[in-house]
This record gives sequence, structure tokens and C-alpha cells, in this order.
Amino acid sequence: MSRMFLSGASIVREDTVDTDSTLVVDNERIVDIVRGRLTGGAGDAHVDFDRRFVVPGFIDAHVHGVSGVDVLDGHGAVARVAAMLPRWGVTAFCPTSIACAPATLGAFLADVRDARGHHEPAHARVWPAHLESNFISPEFAGAQPREWICGSPVAAVDDASLRRDVLETIDRFQGDVGIVTLAPEMPGGLDLVRRFAAAGQLVSIGHSGATFDEARTAIQAGASRATHLFNAMRPLSHREPGIAGAVLAYDHVHVELICDGVHVHPAIVRTAIAAKTPARVVAITDGTAASGLPPGSRAHL
Repeated sequence: MSRMFLSGASIVREDTVDTDSTLVVDNERIVDIVRGRLTGGAGDAHVDFDRRFVVPGFIDAHVHGVSGVDVLDGHGAVARVAAMLPRWGVTAFCPTSIACAPATLGAFLADVRDARGHHEPAHARVWPAHLESNFISPEFAGAQPREWICGSPVAAVDDASLRRDVLETIDRFQGDVGIVTLAPEMPGGLDLVRRFAAAGQLVSIGHSGATFDEARTAIQAGASRATHLFNAMRPLSHREPGIAGAVLAYDHVHVELICDGVHVHPAIVRTAIAAKTPARVVAITDGTAASGLPPGSRAHL
């Protein structure tokens, strides 16, 4: 295969942006970044990327769906999402569930396992799932279905049965669950933090009304992330900092941020990055099946 020269673009690297440079690709691998505009030799391909950016592939750790497909849509849904995400520059993602029936959760995780075992080269790579789980707070559920939240007054089944069946399902697919979002202040919440952390899963505090002290206790018990920081949690206050204050205060905790300028004001995004450093901030889309559809379209949510 001939080499490809992508010239004229601003190339985003780990700590700098190279302007007016050429990216050299050989056998589908980046082999060099050269200052100036190179076009290669005979048999080489050249693409002029003037006034454009070349960036590394995005990894989305929190995405529910795209272009009319939700990852909970049944067998093959995760693979269909994986096939579409590269259009937006996403090269790897954590398929993300919402609170759902244990049977739905099991089918979703089986689909995740299948997609991880059958990676297609042109698809985004499927990472272990992110569960916006049944163990969040019904008071901070947001768009989550309250009937499948443990402790919800409108739960579809009794709390003990739901908790047991969900945990058994997660245990069956332990290697395919990477992140679990939960509310540590809910009954049994700290035990769940310890359980999932001991199993090697990342515990993320979210959809929660936890106080600063409750969040701090969860972090000490093994929680290491915050789900879409500032959203679906009590507001940051100078007297009661809540989850936001706790995760900003602990250097090792990673925080998700929806950086669309709507969910979190750009000034607060800058403040969070300054507090955490870029290494501890995870930009996410929290995209749903409606993502990527043209205006006026409808998608089931």
C-alpha cells in the first residue's frame, strides 16, 4: 500500500498543536509528523487539509446511542452504534445503559460481550459497558426510568428482588462491565461501592444527592469517578460542597464533563479543568439515540 501525506492541517498532539504540518501514514499507521507541506513521491497519495484539524480518535466513556439506535435496542444494537460512531471521530466507546429490567440488562451485556469479541476494523472499538445503574437516587433520576430504580416509590418490582437480580446479572458479565454509576447515599450504597471496586469495576458517583461527607466516604471506600459532573447532583455550595466539591478536592478522582456549552457553562468547565488538570477530566457526550439525527427527526428514548 502506498503512503498517504495529509498536509496543511493543524495537528493536535498531547501537549501542543502543530500548524502547517504533514502527517505521514504508511500501511494505515502514522509514521511521522513533518513540518511544512510534503506531497510524497510517485505512487503516494496526497490530501490537502488546509485550515482543518487532525486529532486523535475520540474515546467516549458515556454514550447511550446514536442516529436512531439505542444500545438497549436488542441483539446487534451495540455493533450498529459502533459502526456509526467513527463518522463523528469516535474510535472507542463504553456502551452505556440506563436503569432497566434485569432481563434487559442481561441482554444488553450479552450484546456488549458479543460486540467486543467480534470487532470490525472500520467500527469503533467496544469497551466494557458503563452502567447508569439501578442503584441511583430516584430524586436525581433525571431522564432515568424510576420504575427500575432500587428504592423508588414507583418501582415495578419489590426492592429486594430487583437488587438481587441486577447484581446477579452484573456478576455473570463481570468482565464486560467497566463502570458503574451509583448514588452512595442510598441504602446499601457504600456496600455496593466496595463490592464493585473489589471486582475491578470503576465506581462513579452520579444521579445522586450525596452530601460532601457522603461523597467523601464513598471515595474513601473506592469510588474513583463522578458521572457528568454538576449534572443530576446537588449544586455546589460554599457551605455544602456536595459531590462536586468532594471530587474536585480529591486529586485522584476522574470527572466526566459534558462540554457542549449547555449542560455546563464554559466558565465552569474551565474551572473544573483547572482544579482537576486535563489528565483527570473525561469529556463525554452522554449521547442518546437522537444524537446525529437532523432537526425534526424522532427517535425513541
